[in-house]
Order: sequence, then C-alpha cells, then structure tokens
Amino acid sequence: MRSQRRALPCRSVISLDASTVLAQWAVGGLLFCWFTTRRREVGLGYGWLLRGTYLVMGAAAVVLGFRFGVVWGRELAMIGCVVSTAVVLGISIARKSAGVAGQRAEFDRRNARVAEMTGIERSTNLTVAAPIGKEFWPGLDLVPVAFGAVALVFAAIAAVDASGGGDGGGSLAVALARTLVGAAFLGVISDAMLLGHWYLVQPGLPRRLLNELVTMVGYVWPAELLVMLLPTGMISVLAGSVDDGWGGTLGWFWVACTLTTIILVFVTRAALKERQYSAVMAATGLLYLAILTGFGMDLVARAVLDG
Repeated sequence: MRSQRRALPCRSVISLDASTVLAQWAVGGLLFCWFTTRRREVGLGYGWLLRGTYLVMGAAAVVLGFRFGVVWGRELAMIGCVVSTAVVLGISIARKSAGVAGQRAEFDRRNARVAEMTGIERSTNLTVAAPIGKEFWPGLDLVPVAFGAVALVFAAIAAVDASGGGDGGGSLAVALARTLVGAAFLGVISDAMLLGHWYLVQPGLPRRLLNELVTMVGYVWPAELLVMLLPTGMISVLAGSVDDGWGGTLGWFWVACTLTTIILVFVTRAALKERQYSAVMAATGLLYLAILTGFGMDLVARAVLDG
C-alpha cells in the first residue's frame, strides 16, 4: 500500500505591492539624502545623483500604482513627492554657482595643512570657486519626504483593508510601523553604498559622513527586526503556524539575511577605522552585500507575512 503525503495548501508567496516598495525606497533614500547633505560638506553632485535616482523610483511607483491597483491617497501623495523632488533638484542646479560652504572650508583647511607641512602653496587655479548667489538649503529635501510619508500611510491602510483588517487597530499599527521603518531601512542602506562610491568623486570628503550613515544602519536595524517580529510576525513563520509556501525555507533565509546584515554593519565600521583610503572602498563593497541581505530582511519577511 502506497503511503500518501498530505499536500500543503498552495498559495502565492510573493504578494508585495511593487508600487509601495518603490515608494518606500524613494522616500527613505530622500530622507537620508537630507541627513548627509545637511552638513554642507558633500558636493552638490551627490544630491543631484540621489534626487535624480529617487525621482525615477517615485515616478515608477506612481506608474505601477495606476497600472496594477490604484490607491488614490498613495498615488496623489507620491505625485506630490515626485513633483517636489523635481523642483528641489531644479533649485539645487540653479544655485550651483554658490557651491557648498562646508566643502570649501574643508578644502581650505586641507590646503593650509599641506602648505604648513611642505611649505608649498597650492596654485589659485586649484582652489574651489568663490560662491556666487544664495546657497541651496538642504532642508528643502524634507518637502518630498513629507509627501512620501503621507503616501506610505495610505499604502499601509490600503494593505490592511485588502487583508480584511486582521486584528483591527493592532494590525494597522503594525502595518504602519513596517511600512515606515522599512522605508528608512531601505533608504539608509542604499544611501550608504552610494555615498561610499562618492568618495571616488570627492576624495577629500570627511570619512565621518560615511560613518554616520553606517551607524544609522545599525540604529535602524533593531527597529526593522522588531516590526517584523510583531504579531503576526516571523516568529510564527519559524514556528510553522504561518506557512511560507516553501516548507519553512524562506523563514530561515530571513534569519540568515537578518544576522548577516548586522554582521556586515560591524565589519564595515571596523573597515572604516583603517587609515588607508582603500578602507572606504572596502567598506563600500561590504555595503553592496548589506543591501542584498538588508533587502532580504525586509522584502522576504513582508512577502511571507502578506502572502
């Protein structure tokens, strides 16, 4: 007599809303763009790079939202985010002649130090150009972040409504926490990697800026872990009360991504303590890996729990 295996019920595992994921990524990235540029030490091009990148992501989020399921509050707020990002980018470009105060100050400090050590004065044609006009105010980057945060709130509410409400107010609070914390988590990891690359363009950039972003990844990681453990969370998946559709494999994959991400944060911080310039490039490579594991930590969990 042949033994019969009981088949687990089939279900769709990956049920993430692509529009919401892109909106989270864009909003979180813009938030930590402000976090770095507020110091007025990184060159204008870094802000242009991030605003342009997240402008495209935000626009893609709107297109996908209208294509695969309109949430009007989310779409309208994201349109505001995209438009305001474009306006802020335009203002930054228009005020490029004013330069960045902190960048000029750092250049002058290094120039004076070299002159003291060698007795050689740098020629004037190598100095940073004098400011012309009013400098760009980094606080403007928070305008699209505000629009984006509203969009994410509507996205979380829509997700709870689509799932039938779950345990009422508690599930809405969990959905809001996962959406907003996830946005910060995706954004800070991405910006840290992009900033690491920017040191190739601006080698004299103080290393503390990259250290700040890496430290922020370490601060956001516990919050990301907590919101994914809140009921119904990944503990239920690991215990088997929530089927991940792969016999528990995705649950343990999430554990591996979670642990690897924080390990990479510590290793990156250790690399940045080295004095050689190559340490920044090594840290950037580690942050590449952290993006992969960090996205696994966030997206795999939400795909399983929302599936």
